[in-house]
Amino acid sequence: MDERQALAAFAALGQEHRLRVVRALVTAGPDGLAAGVLAETVNVAGNNLSFHLKELSHAGLITSRREGKSVIYSAAYAGLSDLVQFLMRDCCQGHPEVCAPAVAALAACDCTTGETAHA
Repeated sequence: MDERQALAAFAALGQEHRLRVVRALVTAGPDGLAAGVLAETVNVAGNNLSFHLKELSHAGLITSRREGKSVIYSAAYAGLSDLVQFLMRDCCQGHPEVCAPAVAALAACDCTTGETAHA
């Protein structure tokens, strides 16, 4: 992820409804949520939700797929991981212990599936 892509992702996340959408989709895991369920979950009207979903999709933070008549939205774990890696890339100026809590928290999540590893 380059700086331009990171800025687009942060701009998309910088709005409360979009941040709620991403958090809801991360919580839902790779199965995702149907648009109607997602609208109810984040308490946003369907017509407003579509605008927010478009912004998040353009930023590479969510994906969608059609299942029958429903559109299912999921977190784009690769895009979210890239964003975190962008932030942590030059972390700690040679002092990895500073970043250890963040690294440990990320290690607990399998970002390919969205599931949390249990020790």
